[in-house]
Amino acid sequence: MIKNLDIRRLIGEATEYDKKQALEVKKPKSWCKSVSAFANGIGGKLVWGIADDDTLVGLADAKGDAEKISEAIKTHLDPIPDFNLSFAQVEGKEFVILDVIPGVQTPYYYIGNGSRQAFVRIGNESVTAKNHELNNLILKGCNQTYDSVSSNIDYEKTSFSKLK
Repeated sequence: MIKNLDIRRLIGEATEYDKKQALEVKKPKSWCKSVSAFANGIGGKLVWGIADDDTLVGLADAKGDAEKISEAIKTHLDPIPDFNLSFAQVEGKEFVILDVIPGVQTPYYYIGNGSRQAFVRIGNESVTAKNHELNNLILKGCNQTYDSVSSNIDYEKTSFSKLK
């Protein structure tokens, strides 16, 4: 348990931080999409126990919530990203902090309700990856870039006018 953590520096939603007042067990997509986006990008932290107005409300059962968070990630994300779960205690209130490590096996998909979606972080939001972003994530997961992909064009038999 981390005591006297300056949790106020994690308040607000930004590219690398997201906050939730409580764990929505019946709506895992509401926060799993952030896990997918963080793993597909530069990583990030999710903090449970902070209200939308940035009030520190804490969690009634932080340890139980942490177990549910871990289980939901294993159930709803493919592949399972690397992450660290920790607890913080501030002003007698308990918080759960999920630190998602940037992934190397991209894309990381959220699976639920019959769909499979990859998310990316844009500003303070986790949004569904568009086709070109998904293609880049697939290439990143294969340790390739767009310009390193080989072409089926025989360059010996082409000219600039044909390529045009």
